[in-house]
Amino acid sequence: MKATRTRAVAPVWNWGRWRIGSLVLFGLKQAWSALFGGLMLAALVVTQYVELPYLARYDWLVVFAIAIQAFMLLARLEKPREVVIILVFHLVGLAMEVFKTSSQIGSWSYPDDSVLRVGNVPLFSGFMYAAVGSYLARAWRVFDLQFTNYPNRVATVVLALAIYANFFTHHFLPDIRLLLFAAVAALYWRSHVFYTVNRRVRSMPLIVGFALIAFFIWIAENIGTYSDVWLYPEQAAMWQPVAISKMGSWFLLMIISFIMIDVMRHGRRRIMHTRRKPSMR
Repeated sequence: MKATRTRAVAPVWNWGRWRIGSLVLFGLKQAWSALFGGLMLAALVVTQYVELPYLARYDWLVVFAIAIQAFMLLARLEKPREVVIILVFHLVGLAMEVFKTSSQIGSWSYPDDSVLRVGNVPLFSGFMYAAVGSYLARAWRVFDLQFTNYPNRVATVVLALAIYANFFTHHFLPDIRLLLFAAVAALYWRSHVFYTVNRRVRSMPLIVGFALIAFFIWIAENIGTYSDVWLYPEQAAMWQPVAISKMGSWFLLMIISFIMIDVMRHGRRRIMHTRRKPSMR
């Protein structure tokens, strides 16, 4: 029988029990989990003010993204299986970018030229989606995430497919975004996530965790658009904050990333469990 660890559990909203050291450690662990995204965000800001030679800005961002990814892999800050997850999410995000930036749709645009691009989309943009996958995969490990009342995985995969499809179809068919939010609530309303900070286990409703992540992605998107990396139509004449409604889009997109990582981790656990089973003779 597997031994269980007896550790005190405190809910996240009981802020009175947080010590300053625990809060600092929590913030450092979050920053460490978001290392790839943080470095990419820094690159967006730096390249706005520092003109680099030989390559266009967007092409330099591709070089930076690959260099960061290679460094994290060689330094064992990311595991090879996590890089696979990031690559998959890169492709998922890039496909949506190509559609959204097409002349027929024009949801947002990239104002600068580049060589490394697919259609209207510079290749670095896929790494911005990959940063979300990188954060979730690393946070899973850094915070030793555990879940209770996790929904049926087949249902979560159907939800992820429906969310991804709606990002495309809502331009031609009725937008079912409200139904998708309701589906997320129906599947996850009983789920809690447990995470470890300074050897103490804390918890929060999983949907609250989703909302917090979406909020910070929205903050990062404001930094990206302020740096003129990409722009929404209403920002073309003069920059203004990204519409708060975009946080809902990031909420749903982050759900896709979370479900992808969960399914891959679950599949790997099943494979490892099968390999450990004694063969029947």
